[in-house]
Amino acid sequence: MDTPDLWVFGYGSLIWSPGIDIAESRPARLRGYRRRFCMWSIHHRGSEEEPGLVLALEEAPDAVCEGLAIRAADPEAALTALRERELVSAAYHEKRLVLETEQGDVEAVAYVIDPEHDQYARDLTIERQAEIIARARGGRGPNAEYLHNTAEALRGQGIDDPDIVRLVGLVPPAS
Repeated sequence: MDTPDLWVFGYGSLIWSPGIDIAESRPARLRGYRRRFCMWSIHHRGSEEEPGLVLALEEAPDAVCEGLAIRAADPEAALTALRERELVSAAYHEKRLVLETEQGDVEAVAYVIDPEHDQYARDLTIERQAEIIARARGGRGPNAEYLHNTAEALRGQGIDDPDIVRLVGLVPPAS
């Protein structure tokens, strides 16, 4: 019996560090959501004492988020790995959303911030985000490294995100 395809929406670190075996990836667009540093990171890029910030998908009716539709080579193993990584604190909802690609629409797993969760960092200015990102460090390294790796990956995919570009200008690379 064939296992159905598993598509995942990569909009941040899943682009440069997917943690799964990839069968295929293609540019994709998700309507109604935006990429934003709106999740307090107390595990990977910060600590409980000094939280960092990581990207999350935030619902925004008129927004469009560009990223990658990633088809997992092993759907079962990929879903297990993604859940261990992304659902570590239950700040994300795992949703199946429709991505637009040039080859047609695909349904993909996407991780969306829970606006009721304590880790939702609501309404931080870009300047405040930069202050937090510049100093935070977690189990996977400096928060600034996460920002700069994401910016480089987006640039490499031809994705223009003005907020990310602005943050890169405000946060020096991790030393």
